[in-house]
Amino acid sequence: MAGVAVGAPLHAQTPPIQDNSFLVEEAYNQGPGVVQHISTFTSSGGAWVYGFTQEWPLGGMRSQGSYALALAHDSAHGTGPGDVALNYRYQLIGTASAADRLFLAPRVSVLLPAGSWRAMRGSGSLGLQVNLPASVQLSRLVSAHLNAGATFVPRARDVMGARAATWGFNLAGSTILAVRPDLNLMLEGVWLRTQQVVSDGVTSWSSTTLLNPGVRWAFNFRSGLQVVPGVAWTVDLGPDSDSDGLFLYLSFEHPFRSEQQR
Repeated sequence: MAGVAVGAPLHAQTPPIQDNSFLVEEAYNQGPGVVQHISTFTSSGGAWVYGFTQEWPLGGMRSQGSYALALAHDSAHGTGPGDVALNYRYQLIGTASAADRLFLAPRVSVLLPAGSWRAMRGSGSLGLQVNLPASVQLSRLVSAHLNAGATFVPRARDVMGARAATWGFNLAGSTILAVRPDLNLMLEGVWLRTQQVVSDGVTSWSSTTLLNPGVRWAFNFRSGLQVVPGVAWTVDLGPDSDSDGLFLYLSFEHPFRSEQQR
């Protein structure tokens, strides 16, 4: 992660926590001159996945670019990188104004096949993903976030090398309660419907429903740095309870240029 100057914590006029959800995408783009570094860690049944995302404004708040990397481990295949996502997001509705209550930020992503399909860490093909995050400020203390999206991989592989086109669909929602501006309680829900390759040109569908209760808090510094740790417990509502597991989150968000340069 990029080095930043850390000053004393800032207590007066504490900035609220935004764009720090775990499984549900919040529709707030990065402000001008501000970069965010996000780390996540999930662990379940002896397997784990570490994710790293870096978000940059592209000239202002309206356009945002980011990339997402992954490192995965399981006992059968060891440890290795997953596929890479290159993302562009446009702030269609909403600004940095405190008066705004509705935010929409459509995202399109190109998925690069960096992970091994033999080790089940990647799709084996370029892919395309679209997602529509919407955020609504319901009251001073409560906000809600909704996602709807789709993923298409035209030549996905299974572990034997068979190829087929696959689709995936996602719906997600969350409610955030701001106990304090720097302390939030969270409840997220995610539904996934995805295809897997079973032989050349043949796929099968599967569904996953997750519930993710958690908490996040913030440390704000006079330098403009905001550090947000978080923790949750992911519950798979399907029949396989072995996929329940720990979710950890850590974000560093800070200016990368001075106010005079903006």
